[in-house]
Amino acid sequence: MLARFRQQALTASEAAEQLDLSRSRFYSLSTEYLHACAQKKVGSWIPGTSGGDHSATWPEPVIHILNKRLRCQPPCSYSFTASEVLRLHAFKLDRAQVRRWAMEHDCAHATPAKRPHAPVRRWQRSQIGELWQLDASPHCWFPPSTLDFPMLNMIDDCSRLFVASKIYGRELLLSYLDFLPIAFLAYGRPLQIYVDYHAIFFTKNPEALTQLGAALKFYDISFLYAPTPQAKGKIEREHQFWQGRLPPYFTSEQITEIDEANTHIDALRLHRNAHEIHRELRMIPQDAWDLAEKEQRSVLRPAPRCPWWPYVWSVRTTVKTGTDGRVPIGPQRLRIERPPGTKVVLCLHPSGHHSVLAAPPNVKEKPVLLFTNRQK
Repeated sequence: MLARFRQQALTASEAAEQLDLSRSRFYSLSTEYLHACAQKKVGSWIPGTSGGDHSATWPEPVIHILNKRLRCQPPCSYSFTASEVLRLHAFKLDRAQVRRWAMEHDCAHATPAKRPHAPVRRWQRSQIGELWQLDASPHCWFPPSTLDFPMLNMIDDCSRLFVASKIYGRELLLSYLDFLPIAFLAYGRPLQIYVDYHAIFFTKNPEALTQLGAALKFYDISFLYAPTPQAKGKIEREHQFWQGRLPPYFTSEQITEIDEANTHIDALRLHRNAHEIHRELRMIPQDAWDLAEKEQRSVLRPAPRCPWWPYVWSVRTTVKTGTDGRVPIGPQRLRIERPPGTKVVLCLHPSGHHSVLAAPPNVKEKPVLLFTNRQK
């Protein structure tokens, strides 16, 4: 067959088809054959064997998770499925291997439509903690339910590390007051947070602060406002990351409750930070974070040990004690140790409990707690 190909009696495609080889393997054999001809050893030349498939057999738990993630509706992406195999079973697969397995086992995805080109991207900040991007993404996270729930996401602009991700029932001030301190306690305080012109962040009076803005200013953090939605491209692309992964994941795991979902999201977030290469940085976010710390490119400050901390992260309302010395707390009116007509501060905490302070937060004073119904 090789001799006939050398004499141009056969094309490469015809010869490869008759030998049941790929064109590349046939050309490799032809090169060896011609080399033997040049050395006048064609009579004793024997083609070598191919490398063959020496890959290890995939464990049964890996096959189970492949079927579970790829056969749900909607199906998980190939890259997310490979990530799940690594996270759950410490077995490394490439996206291409998952795709080939899916094609062989009749669970391949339909070819997606081509997306329009993204606008020009602004490069990231050089220091971790210099800027964190924050945004909410309403989405139908629990198919087949049609209800949309907001997911709050926040990333470090320098390293693309997810510092927090969580789904809430509604996008309220209390949601942000619960969300932000979680990230600050885990990673420290940034200099600025990049947001849009939502009423929770921005007032019509540029000199005034929203209650959330005032809470951040108390700990030396300020807002930076994005002029357009396109200016927040980094966090918008991270929304797409979660929107592509979570609905099929929740379907395959039969998760329908927000509290249970957030437990899984936290594990997925930490795995992504520590193991998945970011497409733009071409490195793992945790490695980018660690490199910045090693090169002393960090402006993060630790979360302070401040007695005001639980009260700053609450919805505060100034109320007066009634003539009976009571104040309205939820559906009840409770007596506090203050004369009638005295102004006090009622705090609604993200956990749902209430506190009453004698005065609003002040860095020069300590809080005077008059009442709390927090369960110990």
